[in-house]
Amino acid sequence: MVNYLIKRTLFALLLVLVVATIVFGIVRLAPGDPAIVILGDAASQESIEALHEEMGLNQPLWRQYAVFMGNLAQLDLGDSMINGVPVLDQLEVALPYTLELTTAGMILGVVLGIPLGVICALYRNRIPDYLGRVLSLGGISIPSFYLSILLLYAFAVKCQWFPVVNLSTDGSIAARLYNLVLPMTTQGLIMTSFIMRMARSSLLDVLGEDYVRTARGKGLPERLVIFRHALINALIPVVSVIGIYFVINLGSSVMTEIVFSRPGLGKLMVLAMKQRDYVMLQSVMIVYAFLAIFINFAVDMAYALIDPRISSR
Repeated sequence: MVNYLIKRTLFALLLVLVVATIVFGIVRLAPGDPAIVILGDAASQESIEALHEEMGLNQPLWRQYAVFMGNLAQLDLGDSMINGVPVLDQLEVALPYTLELTTAGMILGVVLGIPLGVICALYRNRIPDYLGRVLSLGGISIPSFYLSILLLYAFAVKCQWFPVVNLSTDGSIAARLYNLVLPMTTQGLIMTSFIMRMARSSLLDVLGEDYVRTARGKGLPERLVIFRHALINALIPVVSVIGIYFVINLGSSVMTEIVFSRPGLGKLMVLAMKQRDYVMLQSVMIVYAFLAIFINFAVDMAYALIDPRISSR
């Protein structure tokens, strides 16, 4: 187990290095000039060049890359090119909103998806299974931003149960949870669809195994056969889907945050793209990448806990 943990940690660190390099290159290739955004279209060439020198944009790319990687190694993400505020300070404000949205959506997806998948598998080719398959197909097909608009229109505009703009001014836990209901539902319903389909398929495969038939032949109660013998062995594919679609939900949270006006990483990244703020944009992208890598690392560890044979390979 220790060797497996060390290998996965080293691989994750190497992946962070590769992703940081790719992000640096993509941001530098993006069209636009942050100096023109700051100074305006009427700025003189001398002013633009002076600002380039001040921001370090006149240096060769390899030198900019060396400075970027050196600062990243020290967890120094620099200051915003637009307002001069340290990027870490802005990320500390925005990151909790994105994490609470994605985590709440994942919890809702797991709480609903696994039981619904089990029900569909146990009632295969019957009415509960047909309903579950239709609903899951609809959840997979609908884009997150469109579902966000539908929920916002139905429950915020028409019913007026929730605010149209999801901002909590008092900072209390109750206010944060109240503002989180609709965005969390958007993320959670989509994740529920994927988890439900995988749980159904995986459990159906396991129910046909010899050890399940043996457990039934011994006269064990059906509930014990399902939850102790079948479901535990069907969880590895489900855990894989949870990890994959947690990352997908992390990416789709950008559109959800924009629709619900949440001050998360998505809103920060879109603003940085509009303003050509290289430092902020690459920092947000690296944070997204780091979260994705960390989630995959956690899924690998979950594999090893569910099935110890994986860590011994």
